[in-house]
Order: sequence, then structure tokens, then C-alpha cells
Amino acid sequence: MTNRARIVRGTIGVAGVVAVAELVSRAGFADTSLPPASSVLLRAAEFFGDTEFLTAVGSTLEAWILGLLLATVVAVAVGIALSTTPWLNRATHVLVEFMRPIPSVALIPLAIVSFSSITESKVSLVFYSACWPILINTLYALRDVDPLAKETLRSFGFGKAAILLRVSLPSAAPFVATGVRISAAVGLVVVVSFELVAGNGEGIGGYLLQTQSGGGRPDLMLAGAIWAGMLGALINVGLVALERRAFRWHAVRTEASA
Repeated sequence: MTNRARIVRGTIGVAGVVAVAELVSRAGFADTSLPPASSVLLRAAEFFGDTEFLTAVGSTLEAWILGLLLATVVAVAVGIALSTTPWLNRATHVLVEFMRPIPSVALIPLAIVSFSSITESKVSLVFYSACWPILINTLYALRDVDPLAKETLRSFGFGKAAILLRVSLPSAAPFVATGVRISAAVGLVVVVSFELVAGNGEGIGGYLLQTQSGGGRPDLMLAGAIWAGMLGALINVGLVALERRAFRWHAVRTEASA
């Protein structure tokens, strides 16, 4: 399927969902508190000129970017260390498997009391949640590097560092990028969830919480949720495009094998 066909089908699907939501809200099949889809989309469009909301979006993205960058650097470095040092990998295996399943949202109260500012709390949670997909992808990618390629360089007298830089990291890079893409989506969900729970008025989550005060505005809340979804989709599309451009050779090989 071509990219144009995917876009057309995706557009038709979105339009269909919007039409059904509009019909349900106006025909009275659902609770009257559900606003029409057209009203929600209009509010979402109005947010482009809402300085307060755009400031909230900037606050959310700032914490998300910082946490994701820190997680990428740390997780890749730890993944390399564990993959190249068997005894260290064995010593930390139980710890990694124990900490990995802990939900990041369960640590929100701990983050609030542990850091002096809300931004630091958000960054710490994004960092924690984003580390695991990147770390796991790095570990498995480095373990699956073609041993023949490494042995070939070793036979020519290359050391461990040279093999890592010339063979292991280039081979693992596409899978690490996939881990970063997964972590980007997870981190965005976590930071908005933190803002909703913290209730301090910061970020998209804080703005959504404020819309429900004094009787509530479901249309504003859903419009803000649409913005959060759009940000997630745009981030994913951007990372996929960057991944395909940076690792074109990997994309071609994957499509050929498929």
C-alpha cells in the first residue's frame, strides 16, 4: 500500500468517526453532556490563538523533551555497558526485571515529594518511563548483531571498542531508534497524567483539569485531549520520517525481506 493510499484511508476513517460522534450527540442516543464533535473541533481550532493554552502545551513539551533526551543518553549508555560486560549484566538482570514493570503513574506521589519543582518531577517521571523501552531495545539489538561481522573485524586486529563503533552500534541503531519512538509516546502519556494528578495547573493536563472547575466544560476538555492526541501523532510521524531518513538502508532491507 502506498503512502497516499494510507493517508486517504486514514482520513476517511477519521471523518467517519467524527460523523458518527456528531450523529450520536445530536440524535440524543447518548448522555446530553456529550458535546457535538463539530463543537469540540471548533474549540480545538480556537486553541491555536489561546496564549494560555499554548503556554501549557509548551510546559508539557519542555518536560517531555528533557526527560526523553536524558533517558536516551542514559539508557543507551547502560545498554552498551550491560551488553559488553556479561558479569554486570548478570548482576543487574533481576533488578532490571523488577523495576521495569513498575507503572510510572504509581510513582507520581513519590516524584511530587522528592523534587522541589513540578518541572523536575515531570522530567524525572518521563525519564523513568522512557528508559525501559530504549534500554531493552538496545540490549536485544546489541545481542543480535551478526557474530560473523564481529569476528571478521576481530581477525583483522580490531579491538572491542572499534568493533562496537564500526559494527555493533550501526547495526543496533535502527532498533534503538524504535525504542526512542516508543518511549516518546509513553513519555507524553506520563507527563500529561502527572499534570492531571498533580493539579497545579501546569501543562496540558493542568489545563484540562481547570476546564472542569465551576461546572465543567466537556467541549474544552475533549478539545484539549484532541490536542494531546495530535501532538502524539505528529511526534510519531516525525520520528518515523527521521528514522527512515537516517536508516534508509535498514528500511530498504526490511521491505525487501517482507
